[in-house]
Amino acid sequence: FRLALIQLHVSAVKSDNLQRACGLVREASAKGAKLVALPECFNSPYGTQYFKEYAEKIPGESTQKLSEVAKECSIYLIGGSIPEEDGGKLYNTCAVYGPDGALLAKHRKVHLFDINVPGKIQFKESETLSPGNSFSMFDTPYCKVGLGICYDMRFAEMAQIYSQKGCQLLIYPGAFNMTTGPAHWELLQRGRAVDNQLYVATVSPARDEKASYVAWGHSTVVNPWGEVIAKAGAEETVVYTDIDLKKLAEIRQQIPILSQKRCDLYGVEMKK
Repeated sequence: FRLALIQLHVSAVKSDNLQRACGLVREASAKGAKLVALPECFNSPYGTQYFKEYAEKIPGESTQKLSEVAKECSIYLIGGSIPEEDGGKLYNTCAVYGPDGALLAKHRKVHLFDINVPGKIQFKESETLSPGNSFSMFDTPYCKVGLGICYDMRFAEMAQIYSQKGCQLLIYPGAFNMTTGPAHWELLQRGRAVDNQLYVATVSPARDEKASYVAWGHSTVVNPWGEVIAKAGAEETVVYTDIDLKKLAEIRQQIPILSQKRCDLYGVEMKK
């Protein structure tokens, strides 16, 4: 099946972001994509100073448009993420809609991006956001898909759980920056893919050098052999790739690590 990643140029005008995102979703559908994914914070600039101003309930304005365009195009739409307000708390949340427009999954970013690289970048999502507390998976006629958002990708245990639960594709909307992007963006994706013998796709906003937080871009798809099979540059674009589940089955048969794990010695488990 064909997967499309929309590397959207995100502006400060929410209505423009929504309109352009929906237009690119329609374009991807017209080119045969069955799963379409948007980037992290696709409806607002990324930054702790923006989350409260742009936050919405789910359902709300942005997710309603996602539901409508998913139904119109009869696709599975991974809605990147938006700042979500619920019960007085803010979350970084990805909503997924099916071909009938129904909400299939809602993933709240589990691991908050609190880092300090002296002289390069300091960022603390926990100043405004609360963490999610659950794994998020959804079924399609093609395969089962697991969700994470950006910093979630650094935690190998999360990907292992998804693999154990039968996921063959992991999708991470994310916005790595100009420090962590060149260092770890591709490395982490290849690691998660080869460790778990599945496909990994990441969807970044396009790079905006004038933004307060400059995203690395380079939305990517990695196959279960650890090979990069599709990759964007820094500009706004749509990345297409065909996901070959026969290749995944072949790799798992050739190097059967999933059945060779020593569960008598170690294990990773989902607690809730």
